[in-house]
Amino acid sequence: MGCGVVLAVLLFIVVIAALALGGSYNRLVTLDQEVNKRWGDVQTVYQRRADLIPNLVNTVAGAANFEKSTLTEVTNARASVGRVQLDPTKAPTDAAQLQQFQAAQGQLSNALSRLLLVSERYPELRATQNFRELQAQLEGTENRIAVERNNFNTAVQNFNTAVRRFPTNVIAGMFGFSSKPFFASQQGAERAPAVNFPSFGSPAPSPAATP
Repeated sequence: MGCGVVLAVLLFIVVIAALALGGSYNRLVTLDQEVNKRWGDVQTVYQRRADLIPNLVNTVAGAANFEKSTLTEVTNARASVGRVQLDPTKAPTDAAQLQQFQAAQGQLSNALSRLLLVSERYPELRATQNFRELQAQLEGTENRIAVERNNFNTAVQNFNTAVRRFPTNVIAGMFGFSSKPFFASQQGAERAPAVNFPSFGSPAPSPAATP
């Protein structure tokens, strides 16, 4: 076999390897960008909820003799969320940071649940149009939070699978791609935000039945 043929074969192998390398790298970039996009969507719906809370608190505070401790709890929980600063354009790579973010959001969700439950004791408050509209907006936002968290976890799973699967894992190691953390499963104070919105026509719970 002549030198020209050998060189041609070697060149062919190099081109194929380069194409495979480029394809794997581009796939990792695409999956990484999808994770970042989904993270941005999560941040958007959480911010939407945070923006609704001041109006909700002001509306509820107008009810006569409303429990001030409940309002304080919601306000403090919202402030705690604001202290957990994460880049809204890039998904976190530190599991501890994501867990801290999730815990703060879970505390806010629990505080909102208690506020709306206590509100059932005030028929005049539940009868106001502004309060009803805020309830509806919060309900829709909570649903979107659950959807976007699931979308984020799916994107992270696809990315992490690619990072760990051969031969893409070799490319990932060469270019600094590493696995990303998920939102944890719904447990305790870290469960996904889920506010239980009472029906407007239902009777208010008695104080003894309220946790």
